[in-house]
Amino acid sequence: MSEVYAMSDLFMTRLHELTILIYCASVLLYFIDFLNRNRKANQIAFWLLAFVWLLQTLFLFLYMRETGRFPVLTLFEGLYFYAWVLVSLSLIINRLMKVDFIVFFTNILGFIIMAIHTFAPPHYESNLMSEQLVSELLLIHIVLAILSYGAFSISFVFSMLYLLQYELLKRKKWVKLLWRIADLTKLEKMSYVLNVIGVPLLLLSLILGLQWAWIKINDFVWFDPKVITSFIVLAGFSINLYLRVGLGKHGRSLALWNIGSFLVVLINFFLSGQLSSFHFWYE
Repeated sequence: MSEVYAMSDLFMTRLHELTILIYCASVLLYFIDFLNRNRKANQIAFWLLAFVWLLQTLFLFLYMRETGRFPVLTLFEGLYFYAWVLVSLSLIINRLMKVDFIVFFTNILGFIIMAIHTFAPPHYESNLMSEQLVSELLLIHIVLAILSYGAFSISFVFSMLYLLQYELLKRKKWVKLLWRIADLTKLEKMSYVLNVIGVPLLLLSLILGLQWAWIKINDFVWFDPKVITSFIVLAGFSINLYLRVGLGKHGRSLALWNIGSFLVVLINFFLSGQLSSFHFWYE
């Protein structure tokens, strides 16, 4: 039996390594297209990325079959699911909208997440603690949170492209790059749409998470760093929506606000969990 588990672990490891290598090749080809407008490289990169998505999905399926639960209850697992969400969203956007560079920049971010996951310390896989915390309420809370982070991540990429396009137009640098980036209105609109999706997902996640904590944790601390930063993230993107819808704000300042809000997302995802007594399954 131990040999069977060893072979299973080896297969999972090799599958993950193959995914990383193909992902790397996809990002490199997107970079070639980014520099030289190479449509063949772009097409190959897209299909490699689609294959990465298939391998990631297979890995998630096998992991779920092995553990008997959805893999989001540790930071180690959450990173992988986050990367899967980014790849899924970038493929969907690539099919629905022909916006050059959005897939490239999104998957730079996704590859960084995958790399962090690959080299994460082994203690992040606290399976015993995860099994003790299995709860449908908790599961839905975490899935909704990561989906909202995925939406905010793509929104961040659109805002970065907005600032790049803005600077090129301002300086009147009529380079080829200018024509390949979508117009400012389209970039701002897509950033807004993704925030409209992400804010309610995060709000629902926080409501369910607080409800779970109230039921399960005796010494729940409202001023826990993870709780505070989660509400700061919600406030940041909610203010962004209010500035656009309520006050009619547009342009560079809104993009900068969106980027700043996403930086809080990164702090919330990577740092506050290490200081949190509430999210102790991340330890």
